[in-house]
Amino acid sequence: MSLDSSIEFCISEENVYLLCKKLCADGVADVSDLFVVFISNEHKHIPLWHQKASHRADGIILWDYHVICIQRSKEENSLDLVWDLDSTLPLPSTLASYVSECIRPSFELFSEFQRVFRVVHAPLFLSYFASDRRHMKDSEGNWTSPPPEYKAIVAQDGTVHNLNQYIEMSTKDVLKDVGEDSVNAVYTKQLGVLVGENQLEQFFSCIPR
Repeated sequence: MSLDSSIEFCISEENVYLLCKKLCADGVADVSDLFVVFISNEHKHIPLWHQKASHRADGIILWDYHVICIQRSKEENSLDLVWDLDSTLPLPSTLASYVSECIRPSFELFSEFQRVFRVVHAPLFLSYFASDRRHMKDSEGNWTSPPPEYKAIVAQDGTVHNLNQYIEMSTKDVLKDVGEDSVNAVYTKQLGVLVGENQLEQFFSCIPR
């Protein structure tokens, strides 16, 4: 699948917003199969491997936050897929390989680098997410990098900016148990649910096909 040239590599939340729409428009996925996943923590320092922005051989980089899309197909025996436009892995990659290669939960990290995953159902994300790109400006209101040429994303209810609500997360707020209640919650909560890095695959395995 060819990706639209308007998809940039500096604002992953908008990239994923556009990607979800394109996957649906191209018939690659149904919107109900897509989940937007914000990765961050209370310290805004999260390591991911195999990232294009890295200058290291292993591709590791510290993001303040990162956003990916996970596709959970309804077909039996199908594999969950990860769409990460900033990764050097194949696009898409299987969830298992992405976790193993990019997240590496078995790699021992200091507590300040522990990652939290906010899983949001794509229909809710596309309806409620908004960003006026204020986080791309310095204290004097100047752009720190050129903004995309397309219009900023406004939520259906008129909200112009709520990115901070999606990226604010803490390890103490992750699910205690992954199960039916948490799966039901992801379909109803605007900001989704928070899972730990050792719960991500388990969470998606609980979502019925």
